[in-house]
Amino acid sequence: MGEVKAVGMKAGKGECEPGAAPFGNFANYYRFNPPGERLRLIPAAELAEVFPGGGVLALDVGCNCGDFSVAMYKHLRDLKQNLAWLSPDGIDLKLLGCDIDADLIQRATESNSFPDSISYVTLDVMDPASREAVFKPYLDTFHRTSFDICFCMSVTMWIHLHHGDQGLLDFLTCVSGLCEALLIEPQPWKCYRSAARRLRKLGNGKFDHFKTLAIKGDVAQKIQQFLITECKMELVQCFGSTSWDRSLLLFKKYS
Repeated sequence: MGEVKAVGMKAGKGECEPGAAPFGNFANYYRFNPPGERLRLIPAAELAEVFPGGGVLALDVGCNCGDFSVAMYKHLRDLKQNLAWLSPDGIDLKLLGCDIDADLIQRATESNSFPDSISYVTLDVMDPASREAVFKPYLDTFHRTSFDICFCMSVTMWIHLHHGDQGLLDFLTCVSGLCEALLIEPQPWKCYRSAARRLRKLGNGKFDHFKTLAIKGDVAQKIQQFLITECKMELVQCFGSTSWDRSLLLFKKYS
C-alpha cells in the first residue's frame, strides 16, 4: 500500500532502503516479494471453488505498481481457460487495482499489458467518500453491487500503523463488505517492530499508533477471528506461508 513518494533513496541508485517508505509504498517492492512466490501457493482449482460462475470482478487493494495484479489476472485467466469455469455470456474477467500512491499507479498504468481487462486508480481506501466515488461507478458498469474477490497483499500493517486498532477493524469491515471472497496476507507482528525500527533509524519520524496498539502478537489470528465473528466470513483455506513468512488466507461470505 502506498501513500506518499518513497523516501530514503540511495544516492545514485534511485532505490529505497528496504522498509524506508513509511506508508508501504516501496518503489521496488516486487523485486523482494515477487508475485510468483504467492501464486505458487494458490492452486487454481481451489481458488475456483469460491466463484459461483459467470464473469468475475476482482479488486486488488494496495496494488503498488501492479505486478501482482497482472500476475493474478493471468492466473485467473488461465483458470478460466483450463477449467471453463466462466460462462461465455458473462462479463469475463476484470480486475481493478487501487493504491494511494499516484506515482505507483502511473507506473502500473503505463506498464499495463491488459488495458481492456485491468484498470488502475489512485485511491485512499480509508476515505469513505473516495471509495464511493471510485467503486460505485465501476461496479455499476457491470450491474454489480460487489466484487467477486478482493486481494489484500501485505496491506493490513500499514493501515494498522497509520489508523490504529479501530482503523484496522474499519478496513476489514470495508473490504469484506466489498466482496464475496477475500484473499488476505496479513503481516506478522515482527514486521511492525521492524517497520518502526527502520523508520526511527532513517530519521523519518515514528508511527503515532505503534505503542498504543492493543491488537498485536498473533495479528493474523486476530484478523481471522474478526472476519469470522464480525464480518460474516468463513475461512476457506490457508494456503501456507510465503518465503517471507506471511500467511495467505482465503475467506468467503457465509452462504
